[in-house]
Amino acid sequence: MKLSLQISCDLENIAALSPVGEDFRWYLKFKCQSCGDKSEKWQYITQEESVPLKGGRGSANLIIKCKLCGRENSADIFPDSVKPYTGDGDRKMKTIVSFDCRGMEPVDFSPRNGWQCEAVETGTKFDDVDLSEKEWVDYDEKAKETVGIYELTHQFVRQK
Repeated sequence: MKLSLQISCDLENIAALSPVGEDFRWYLKFKCQSCGDKSEKWQYITQEESVPLKGGRGSANLIIKCKLCGRENSADIFPDSVKPYTGDGDRKMKTIVSFDCRGMEPVDFSPRNGWQCEAVETGTKFDDVDLSEKEWVDYDEKAKETVGIYELTHQFVRQK
């Protein structure tokens, strides 16, 4: 099943917000589609990690065994699906990554750290932006103005 993570946020003097690198950790909570059990702990998935599936059926970026029913579930990040969130002032939900989930689906997302953003006026890049609190504020010295990300929300959307 293809599921896309969409986010929305207010960007103050920021042109784009991007996850950085194939080692970016997407922190998610999952629900087993077999028994409905939801994970209590955050799991992370990265593009650079690949784990072999049981029985030599290939590999996946993440494999989780359900604690309740014992089913082995897996997820992959679709290559080239990672996109920046751009601020058009409309606060629309926009897809930033898509997952191929087998036997489970993501139910929650924690943005945490490892993001990069770029100022509108000067193009100044801010690295290792931490969105753990779902907002971030800094100061662009070149433009002499505040930059920020506020009210980050997310949703998962099934794709066809």
